[in-house]
Amino acid sequence: MIMIRAIVRPEKTDEVLAALMDAGFPAVTKMDVYGRGKQRGMKIGEVTYDELPKELIFTVVREADKDYVVKVILHSARTGHRGAFGDGKIFVSPVEEVYTVSSGLREVEPETSIPVAAAEPV
Repeated sequence: MIMIRAIVRPEKTDEVLAALMDAGFPAVTKMDVYGRGKQRGMKIGEVTYDELPKELIFTVVREADKDYVVKVILHSARTGHRGAFGDGKIFVSPVEEVYTVSSGLREVEPETSIPVAAAEPV
């Protein structure tokens, strides 16, 4: 399984979430984040804003779906035809294991689960 983390402009978040839902990937986690990229923030007049608001969207998908999901995010998060500085970044990393808290099941692939013996609290 693969975790895809996308940092996008706040005004593009709904578009990205809708595109993922339409593409068959409804399971996401979203959070407000602040930061800066290569542009080192933004200067308006004499004021410099070095931590800009963004949204961080997480999703975990099968390895086979990785390229498709990345393309969906790229297409829906880009401003204009060619994109612009500050449109965001996408990070892709492997996920070793996934557990469902309510059932205690370890997920092998997103539609397959196996039971795991309940551990005693420490």
